[in-house]
Amino acid sequence: VQLQASGGGLVQAGDSLRLSCSASRRTSSNNGMGWFRQATGKEREFVGSINWRGDRTLYGDSVKGRFTISRDNAKNTVYLEMNRLQPEDTAVYYCAQGRSAYSGMSADAYSYWGQGTLVTVSS
Repeated sequence: VQLQASGGGLVQAGDSLRLSCSASRRTSSNNGMGWFRQATGKEREFVGSINWRGDRTLYGDSVKGRFTISRDNAKNTVYLEMNRLQPEDTAVYYCAQGRSAYSGMSADAYSYWGQGTLVTVSS
């Protein structure tokens, strides 16, 4: 499985951005998907996850209420809608495919990772 994350860029504080993660194989529609991020000099952080059907989501505390994760299994694509972006959201964002139908917030629960897309939020 190959995951391709896209949609990153440079935005200003308060702006919105939508990231996409496309999977190369239909297999991903049976698996939970997640988004993680890693800022320079910091550890990888859980952002959000979604189960295979798209009706169960989980978010990290720092993004809860601002970010929304969704998926379109027909397109093998997962989205991360990011609103009210702040400079502290600046990071490389990675999508990952879970090992099961719902994978939660532990990075160990994910088996395939995309290459990452950079989001930079200026103040």
